[in-house]
Amino acid sequence: MPLTRRQIFRRRRIAFFGALAVVLTLVGYLATTGFAPVPEEAAALTQPAALTQAAAQPDWPGFGSSAFGAVGFPGVLGSSGATESMPIASVTKTVTALVVLDAKPLTGNEPGPDITFTDADVEIYYDVMAENGSVAPVVAGMVLSERQALEATMLPSANNYALSLAVWAYGSLDAYLAAAQDWLAKNGLDDTAVADTSGLSTSSRSTPADLVKIGKLAVAHPALAGIVAEPSAKLPVIGAVKNTNKLLGRFGVDGIKTGTTDEAGACLLFSTDLKVGGRTVTLVGVVLGGANHTDVNRAVADLITTAKAGFREVTLTEKGTAYGTYATAWGQESSAVASRAASALVWSDTPISGAATARALTLGGKKDTVGAVEFLVGDKTVSVPLVLDRTISDPGPAWRFSHPGELNADG
Repeated sequence: MPLTRRQIFRRRRIAFFGALAVVLTLVGYLATTGFAPVPEEAAALTQPAALTQAAAQPDWPGFGSSAFGAVGFPGVLGSSGATESMPIASVTKTVTALVVLDAKPLTGNEPGPDITFTDADVEIYYDVMAENGSVAPVVAGMVLSERQALEATMLPSANNYALSLAVWAYGSLDAYLAAAQDWLAKNGLDDTAVADTSGLSTSSRSTPADLVKIGKLAVAHPALAGIVAEPSAKLPVIGAVKNTNKLLGRFGVDGIKTGTTDEAGACLLFSTDLKVGGRTVTLVGVVLGGANHTDVNRAVADLITTAKAGFREVTLTEKGTAYGTYATAWGQESSAVASRAASALVWSDTPISGAATARALTLGGKKDTVGAVEFLVGDKTVSVPLVLDRTISDPGPAWRFSHPGELNADG
């Protein structure tokens, strides 16, 4: 039976809306799969191995007390012998110089203000001579710069100039001693005491550990570090003076101060720059209680040589080292690699550990930062960013349309 017009219209309407539904469903499917976020990928991480070094074996003197440290390294790196406070002889003058410079600062090689010496300084000269202390000539009316007066104090170790300098800077010995006590406290030198400016008094005392701190303060002061590195100087009235540190210039030694009394023995507070790999380490140490300076110098030389072997420049990571891998569901791969090389200067068997972290991601460009690898070197942290070594790009419509179940439809 032929279809009526009404039936034909109804069938056409059903066909139209059915086709429209198919088209809308297809459009919705294409929109959903074409714009839905791709799945997030976590990195498969590879953790850095712990790094270990052999323990250092310093050659310690067979006498007295010794200790050493290094600039940039906390505290003392090693010590031998007694650790309590003991007389330190003319090493005390290092404190005198630093306290004077606290009141009368010098920078670099500048001469500083002039000091006119008086009859009072001549009396100091004779008083020190009567105590059998080391002296350098002084004449009333003579004029030295502050730097020259410090040279007279530190190079030939003239006790009279140490006292004259302190009185010039602070007005009196008592005022200087009060200032010195404050300076020691401010710098955490609780085991150090000064009873005079020269160290002739046995009440001027310190510990090996505190002396390492004092040595670090001395090498950090440009003017004082320059003075104690001088082998000699030519001074008005006084004439030529030589540094009492006979080890100066050998084994890299560039300071700091000798000392000798019957109670303290032969002493040397020393500093030296050591080349370790591509870096420089400033070693600061002290040897106290030697029978003579020949023995002390020999002991310091051995200590420097063996201590140097205990420093190492350790490679933590090379640039481009992979610590994680991303593998996408659509077949792309990229590694999380170190953005730069990193190394550390370590002492002895300082423990080194590392940990890599990387965030999960969907897409990313080459060199995008995705995490970090952090190395714990003793108590210091070295962090190196991790970056992608290849771009992770969108998989494209073909993969999207054929893997709808792997897309994040919730966005």
